[in-house]
Amino acid sequence: MEIVLRVALGIVLAGAALAKLAAPRASIAALASFGFAASPLRPIAWAALIAIELALAVAVSLGSDAAAYAAAALMAMFAALTLGALLRGRAGAPCACFGPRSKVSWLAVLRNVVLAAAFAALASVGSISIATQGWLAIGLCVALASSAALAVAVLALAREVGMLRLQLGTQGALEIQGEGPEIGSRAADLCQRMTQNGADYGLAVFTSEGCGICQTLAPAIDNLAKDPRVAVAVFDEVAESDVWRRLEIPGSPFALALDRGGTVLAKGTFNNLAQLESVLATAERRGKHTDA
Repeated sequence: MEIVLRVALGIVLAGAALAKLAAPRASIAALASFGFAASPLRPIAWAALIAIELALAVAVSLGSDAAAYAAAALMAMFAALTLGALLRGRAGAPCACFGPRSKVSWLAVLRNVVLAAAFAALASVGSISIATQGWLAIGLCVALASSAALAVAVLALAREVGMLRLQLGTQGALEIQGEGPEIGSRAADLCQRMTQNGADYGLAVFTSEGCGICQTLAPAIDNLAKDPRVAVAVFDEVAESDVWRRLEIPGSPFALALDRGGTVLAKGTFNNLAQLESVLATAERRGKHTDA
């Protein structure tokens, strides 16, 4: 009887974890229902909760009384959090306890209380003798299920990280006051180093030999130089060290966009082609504003 209860309750915990893994974005967002403000820590809390549920599911199924008490405490905490959300008027808000369709409700509070009592009662249920082969079979099944769940968790987290990197990639270059020449200052000698040929803007790109990003973006910078509106020049940290010192370039890769007269219109540290192009876009916008 005890083994049946333990496996059944372990499946409940594992099912809750898998339900969260099946809809990671909705599950992470549902943490807001319990007062967990949006922050980079929220996905970490989501992953930690799944790991705890999976670990407790395995330990409870294998006969750990300590894990049963810990699971009871976890369910009691869920009941308290859900009750607090109800008292704050969050009834009907998503809780993602068992998937994206789970809602904050009195039924959810009752469910968590019943589960807490069930886990707490496991330790008092009479134990039965199970053969070694039986324990090995149970352990193997639980281990395989846990491995599959962890693999899904890793893939889900990788997807979230990828989405975050895509969002960061769409941001413009990092323009910080005090790094490099000030906006509006003149650097006419840089324009003399560029072949203008009627170009509207000059783009000075500062790179260094040990910069991996610089090496990766070198073909893109060369391709950008083919634009007739832009005169591009690359300044190496060693070969052009005097220019680096005079302009107080903070590091590489760094870019300055200038008008025909050598006035600095935009600057910034960049990590990809889109951010480098944003320096030119900013210069074009400021140039039009100045002309107006």
